[in-house]
Amino acid sequence: MTENPQHSDHSEHPQHSEHSGEELQREITELEAKSATAARLFDIRRIIGGLFVVYGVIVTIAGIFASDADIDKAEGININLWTGLGMLALGLFFLAWLRLRPTAPPVDVEQLLADTDGGHPSK
Repeated sequence: MTENPQHSDHSEHPQHSEHSGEELQREITELEAKSATAARLFDIRRIIGGLFVVYGVIVTIAGIFASDADIDKAEGININLWTGLGMLALGLFFLAWLRLRPTAPPVDVEQLLADTDGGHPSK
């Protein structure tokens, strides 16, 4: 008689389902934490703010060292200086917004349902 490997004796690993359930929950928790970290890291406000600050610094430096000929081309206005300062202000605004109002963590639906007594809010 040939033994089918798909229908082997399940008594070899009696704690397999409990152990894998705990491991699965741990892995889910780790993935949720990594996902929340990635969401905060790649928040569009951080990217836009960072780029505006970097380019604002570059354009402001170009405005500080602008020649008289460059300023005469813009009819007496140091356009690089003012544009760079505006870009710096906008970039700092985005970064301050990110700092003051961080991304909300993802909602755990199962925990929310458990807290509201099985889906029915308590009064």
